[in-house]
Amino acid sequence: MRVGITGHRGLPPAVELQVKALLAQRAASFDASDLVGVSCIADGPDTWWAQAVLSVGGCLEVVVPAAEYRDGLPDWHHHDYDSLLSQAAETHHTGLRESTSEAHQAGSEVLVGRSDLVLAVWDGLPARGYGGTADVVAYAERVGVPVTVLWPDGATR
Repeated sequence: MRVGITGHRGLPPAVELQVKALLAQRAASFDASDLVGVSCIADGPDTWWAQAVLSVGGCLEVVVPAAEYRDGLPDWHHHDYDSLLSQAAETHHTGLRESTSEAHQAGSEVLVGRSDLVLAVWDGLPARGYGGTADVVAYAERVGVPVTVLWPDGATR
């Protein structure tokens, strides 16, 4: 089962803990020998899903939205990004250079195309900018890839 991830970054600490637990539970619910996590490994849910998949013995595929993508991520995240990238069984690139909203959406579209299911850590609200979680969910629904929303009860961004 190929399971992609999209989700909000910068969640409050209490919500972060809840989301990490939801993702760990979801990873454990799959047969690890058949589980492939697909992620752009940004800080937040992308990374937590990748870590959860690897922790249960699944495989990781990484989508790199742009050549300059890592540079646009927070400096404190670079270690986790590099570590996860080095553990990827496969890496996919969009061919884009600049890490723009358009590149992020393009990367998400590659991710959706490689997934049997997309997990969305999503509050159900419209995207705050192009390429946000709501846009990825809408794209997955348009192309017929099932989406499972994971959002803690009562949580807010």
